[in-house]
Amino acid sequence: MTPHPPATPAQPSYRPPSTPRGRAPGPVAASRAAAEPAADPRWARPALWALLLVTAVLYLWSLSASGYANQFYSAAVQAGSESWKAFFFGSSDAANSITVDKPPAALWPMALSVRLFGLSSWAILVPEALMGVATVGVLHGAVRRRFGAGAGLLAGGALAVTPVAALMFRFNNPDALLCLLMVCAVAAVLRALDDGRTKWLVLAGVCFGLGFLTKTLQAWLILPALAVVYVCCGPVALRRRLGQLLLAGLAIVVSGGWWVAAVELWPAASRPYIGGSQHNSFLELTFGYNGFGRITGNETGSVGGGGGRPGGGGGWGETGITRLFSSDMGGQISWLLPAALVLLVASVWVLRRARRATDAERAGQRAEFLLWGGALLMTFTTFSFMSGIFHQYYNIALAPYIAALVGMGAGLFWRRGGRRAPFVLAVAVAVTAGWSFVLLNRSPEWLPWLRWTVVALGLLSAVGLVALGLLSVRAGAPVRAGASAGDGEQARDAEPARDGEPVGDGVSPGRSPLRTGRRLAVLAAGLGVVTALAGPVAYTLDTVDTPKSGSIITAGPAVRGGTGGPGGGFPGGRRAGMWRGANGGTGGPGRGGPQGTQQAGGQGTRQSNNQAANPGRFPGQGQAAGGRRRAGGQGFPGGPGGFGERGAGRRGGMGGLLNGSKVSAKAKALLEKDAGDYTWAAAAIGSQNAASYQLATEKPVMAIGGFNGSDPSPTLDQFKKDVADGKIHYFVAGGRGGPGGGRGGPGGARGGSSKITSWVEKTFEKVTVGGATFYDLTRKA
Repeated sequence: MTPHPPATPAQPSYRPPSTPRGRAPGPVAASRAAAEPAADPRWARPALWALLLVTAVLYLWSLSASGYANQFYSAAVQAGSESWKAFFFGSSDAANSITVDKPPAALWPMALSVRLFGLSSWAILVPEALMGVATVGVLHGAVRRRFGAGAGLLAGGALAVTPVAALMFRFNNPDALLCLLMVCAVAAVLRALDDGRTKWLVLAGVCFGLGFLTKTLQAWLILPALAVVYVCCGPVALRRRLGQLLLAGLAIVVSGGWWVAAVELWPAASRPYIGGSQHNSFLELTFGYNGFGRITGNETGSVGGGGGRPGGGGGWGETGITRLFSSDMGGQISWLLPAALVLLVASVWVLRRARRATDAERAGQRAEFLLWGGALLMTFTTFSFMSGIFHQYYNIALAPYIAALVGMGAGLFWRRGGRRAPFVLAVAVAVTAGWSFVLLNRSPEWLPWLRWTVVALGLLSAVGLVALGLLSVRAGAPVRAGASAGDGEQARDAEPARDGEPVGDGVSPGRSPLRTGRRLAVLAAGLGVVTALAGPVAYTLDTVDTPKSGSIITAGPAVRGGTGGPGGGFPGGRRAGMWRGANGGTGGPGRGGPQGTQQAGGQGTRQSNNQAANPGRFPGQGQAAGGRRRAGGQGFPGGPGGFGERGAGRRGGMGGLLNGSKVSAKAKALLEKDAGDYTWAAAAIGSQNAASYQLATEKPVMAIGGFNGSDPSPTLDQFKKDVADGKIHYFVAGGRGGPGGGRGGPGGARGGSSKITSWVEKTFEKVTVGGATFYDLTRKA
């Protein structure tokens, strides 16, 4: 592609809107025209399909190895596939004893899949993987509109290989759907910023409403930032902007509030108990355990909040600005976080003078940086300082914002950033290479060559970009590859003007320094991309190679310096100086997937054979088929596995709180016998314990006390009445309600599960089958 000679003015990258009588276009028309993407190069569409295909393969590869993943949610999915009432409420069992501790929207796609294809690991997890592919596609489209196909591909690829994204789009927690909805909401607001149409803000409101039905108030973390940016940067009159936001708020209330109203108005006696609440109220759950309690740490019914503890994080790690860079969190999300912050600040600075009336395109770009940047900063600040329950996998919420800023910032400075652009990109690459080295160095025995390779490539890239900047100064015009890269936007770069202005090559094609500079730019940029993505790709491949199950999971290899425990903080969580989340444990008996193996305290590390024997290899090299992964690491006070089942070694971590049990064939047969004569085939303390037996038998199993075993459902009197009415056949022995509460969960007024256990043990006959102990509630002792 031939650059413009100096005397030839560049044409705008979009067609100016036609206006009657030669009048200048209004701000809305100019904004719409500026947002229209230029014709994509021929490689753009095949590259997009390739990105989506690679993402799909990555997220679907060996998916069934994780079995039922988080059995807590899988049991609710199974229940919803059997009962429409359980589907509506998000009940843990088809007999509707208690709900999960979240709204049910995330369960609905999986439950419909199980209704269509039957209960299996694939039926549960494939919808989550497809949500990941959709999220990558939506993000690509949102970034591409103003920054080009290359920037969109970089943003989509960065999201796809973010370790925590690969982790959660292959798992059945609500975070996958929430991430998709938040990206759709931001994309809709971006369209509203382009053309000022109300429908886009209403669509964003619907996304936020559905997000609330997915994970309550977490969906609204970015809402203030998006509203402020639209008020300040919207292309219509201020009064209209405010009216549009009111309509969007109404859309949020309607799309999220209909279910809340139905639950609160439904007679409590004819619906399941609201899991996670102490008074059978979804509003209490929303604003307490799942709401402000997550911020303050005062979470009634929790297994260990952080309220009032030194450092603010209690059992969930130290709070502070460096929290997401710590050993427990850094490898999950922070690979590109420094670069995203650098590019955000630099981009807003170079676009600071843009005005919508005179430069709609650059003003729109600045608004997009403010939108994605505001979402990032709101979420980052909340996660850094919240004192309540905080797991590593929550960081998936940050992944699309980081990826978008990296793609947009790189695209902006690559094609039109002025003479200082190479220096900004050099800083971003150097910071990324240095931080990648730190993260990789936390796992010194895992791929030890990779950290040095990343540093070397990053150094070469940064030096090349600096040289490019110096060559630009020497040539008297910016030297970039954008005009010859074939992305159809050479015309945007016409004047060698001040930083951030559209700039052109400004010289004849025969000038040797510029031809050399373009080659150098392509090489340096390629090395920069490899530097940025090498670490995340390696972590993601390790994540894909490692089956995941249980309540607390992490991406990547074991790291040195982690604090152990649920999200960091509980003593006894580390083993040999290494920490890894609950990647191991039983994957459940999921059809189509292996039944995992747990040792005592089984909510621990499952380290692949190839990593243990061949630490310098990529995942999958040298691993024996069907190789088992050893447990360790994820313990609570008392050493690794301190709350694990003693003796038999089949109970999940913390007595089944964090993961369920491995159900033997004999135990399954026992519970299935005459199960049709009872409302519940069995009852067990805690949802994970109950889930194991429910998934094995596909019969309702009552989860006493909900997830933590601390919810007052059922009370002892209610349980006695159900037993007397012949509704429950067996009681599963051995469950625990969480740390500090003995077998019945946290003590005091919340010790209902302990009272039930004591009454059952004194009253009914004990039966031991397949290494597990049951009490036959139809036979007195």
